[in-house]
Amino acid sequence: MTIMKYGQAVDFAVAEAMAEDDRVVTWGEDVKLIHRDLLVRFGPERVRDTPISESAFLYAGIGAAMTGLRPVVEIMLIDFLPVAWSGIVNAASKFRDFSGGRWEIPLVVRAGCGGWYTDGGQHEQALWGQLAAYPNINVVCPSTPADAAGLMLTAVETDEVVVFLEHQLLSEQWIDFLAGGSRPTVDLDHLIPADGAQGEVPLPLEQVPLGRAAVRREGSDVALISLGVGAHRCMEAAQVLGGSGIDASVLDLRSVSPLDRDAVVDQVRKTRRVVVVDEDYVQGGLSGEIAAVLLEADVAAAYARVAVEGTIPFAPHLEYAALPNVERIVAAAAGLE
Repeated sequence: MTIMKYGQAVDFAVAEAMAEDDRVVTWGEDVKLIHRDLLVRFGPERVRDTPISESAFLYAGIGAAMTGLRPVVEIMLIDFLPVAWSGIVNAASKFRDFSGGRWEIPLVVRAGCGGWYTDGGQHEQALWGQLAAYPNINVVCPSTPADAAGLMLTAVETDEVVVFLEHQLLSEQWIDFLAGGSRPTVDLDHLIPADGAQGEVPLPLEQVPLGRAAVRREGSDVALISLGVGAHRCMEAAQVLGGSGIDASVLDLRSVSPLDRDAVVDQVRKTRRVVVVDEDYVQGGLSGEIAAVLLEADVAAAYARVAVEGTIPFAPHLEYAALPNVERIVAAAAGLE
């Protein structure tokens, strides 16, 4: 085991993959700056900066994947992926099916996501629910350095599209680049989950399978289900609920697609109460999908969800209220019959 920061763990996994397989390349906006260690080790042929044209360099990644490379294409923020939406949902997700399996698309799309540092509704979205609605798109958002490294290692070796989301409140690269000292009114130390931003990573790296959730805490009264920073908020909420005599379990999904339906069903069958904590939008996303999974499995449970209900505001106190904070989670869990 070694101690790594979250972003360091992701880059370490990318470096391991690049060292093992010279078909692995990476490009995107400012990757030479943000991932300097990769540039120094593997050179400008395999670590490339691109113009600010998400459609162009995402489609370049699709073409590269179809012709034998294994690209890790970095869209700086998930909010910018809609600029290249056709590439990901009409091309990358469907070419394998359209070709009868002759074309594989081993493409990783790496992007920052999530909020809590007052950058507003154009730079703090999750969007994982919308992406997961399309076929052949795997969507992951790890909550710890170990999972970040393990999922990235798996993603690079997967012969499908994997959207790899790094929550910006966990990755030191995003914290320094996007938040840093430019927002003195934001108490980042209070908001950043310490055990998510830094933690133990096994050496040699261990792959984490896509679509396998992790039980972070066992409990008998209510299941709290989330991923990314939401998993840490759930852990905090579970501690608060414990003081009121409510024993909460915490399930970290790790993947939105594939979704670990068995783990969801198992946890909720035990508790018969569930709160889905989702940093994505409330309508048409992950929280509704989990409700459908439970209905289809004939699991009768009291259900609540804590999600984003509108545009994320800039003002810190309004942003905090709009995102799935601990107080909202505790209130939702305590209100279940």
